[in-house]
Amino acid sequence: MAPKAEQKRGASDTATRKHTPTAARTSQARRKQGGSGATSIAQVRLRPDELEDLQQVMQTLNLHSLSDALREGLRLLSREATEVAAAQEIRDFYQGSQAPTPAGVLPATADELAAADETEW
Repeated sequence: MAPKAEQKRGASDTATRKHTPTAARTSQARRKQGGSGATSIAQVRLRPDELEDLQQVMQTLNLHSLSDALREGLRLLSREATEVAAAQEIRDFYQGSQAPTPAGVLPATADELAAADETEW
């Protein structure tokens, strides 16, 4: 016989489990992922304006779920972190001096650097 904690958990799981088309798709997707490795669940708390922005992004990029959108965001954050780390390695290597430019390329002027800093995407 199962311990009481398992009995309670099993009963509450059955009572709270939703049998919706989305839940069925999620279950099917999890079974399909079986050989690709373990997954983890993460929660995020979003303000209403952030959720609205996220939904607009999902529509624009044709992302089908919040999980897809958040995975894409994490992929982009990871790429940015890699670029920041590479830039730091270059600064460390040149110990505060400016990195050399390729032959025939002039170093950027202070005005060009300031204009680049003000550029918004």
